[in-house]
Amino acid sequence: MIDYKELKVIGKQTGFTHIAPLDCSTIQLLPEVRQMCANNTCHMYGKNWSCPPGCGTLEECEARVRQYTYGILVQTVGNLEDSMDVETMMETEAEHKKHFFALEEQLRAKYPSMLPIGAGCCTRCKECTYPDNPCRFPDKTFASMEAYGMLVTQVCQDNNLTYYYGPCTITYTSCFLLE
Repeated sequence: MIDYKELKVIGKQTGFTHIAPLDCSTIQLLPEVRQMCANNTCHMYGKNWSCPPGCGTLEECEARVRQYTYGILVQTVGNLEDSMDVETMMETEAEHKKHFFALEEQLRAKYPSMLPIGAGCCTRCKECTYPDNPCRFPDKTFASMEAYGMLVTQVCQDNNLTYYYGPCTITYTSCFLLE
């Protein structure tokens, strides 16, 4: 059984702003979210093993997610000077990924077969080997919630976690599927 109190303490110590239980049965993988990836707004579509199509079809992602019952959602919230404060947005994203990697390392000892799903594409390597060579670190790569087809706001709402913390804030959300 998962000790959510312990996970919350560990998550806070790692640096996350918010940690909440995740009921994996609430996760819906939506073709329209995956289509946003195909529109290539972030310029990573087809350039990274963790992004579509490299991360697998929606059906393959669904099969992975359905192996789990419980998990946690983690967030890093940044305070912006104004809605155009790109520097703080980028700093908050970097902090979130730093927290994500640190928590992943701690959780692997207790949940060796967990599925980490992050915010944004995998950045483990300076340059991804996709599509010419296999991933260098297949056990350490992670796809984003959107790459899996998750509408992040909906996942948060369905698991009683706030997503929007008010004007001049930015929220990065990831999850760890544990059991």
